Amino acid sequence: MSTLRPLVILLLFAGFAFAQQNPPARPTPKLEAIAETKLLMQGLAQANFKGLERLLENRPQENQAWIFARGQALLIGETANLLMLRPPQKQGQEAWFERSIGLRNQAISLAQLIANKDYDRSKASLVALANSCNRCHQQFRVNVQIAPFADLEPGRRTE
Repeated sequence: MSTLRPLVILLLFAGFAFAQQNPPARPTPKLEAIAETKLLMQGLAQANFKGLERLLENRPQENQAWIFARGQALLIGETANLLMLRPPQKQGQEAWFERSIGLRNQAISLAQLIANKDYDRSKASLVALANSCNRCHQQFRVNVQIAPFADLEPGRRTE
């Protein structure tokens, strides 16, 4: 028994040294689409666009409204990132990525203008964002037209 003790200790140290050199492999996250594209459009893009439309109908007076509007613009930008996980399977992938990147860039630009509380340019940028949506819809034959401020009564905020 006394001759086995040094061998066991040596094996324990060797095992410990080996474990230190080769840590267990970490799982690599795999990005995968979960929700349908239509749900992303209705639940994220359209909902945040409508919120921006209401907030920018008149110049926001409160700082919190500007902060919230910026968040909504950034959520549209993040929606564009999520769209990139869902390219068409057969054809049109290059156009899908170009349109998604265009939407993301337009949303980022809008968020920057809102952060600077530049009302007039923010409002114009929201129109440009709608045009970005419409270009994609036309390209992929989606029968939805985004028309900012079309369904809001002038001078009245909607709930």
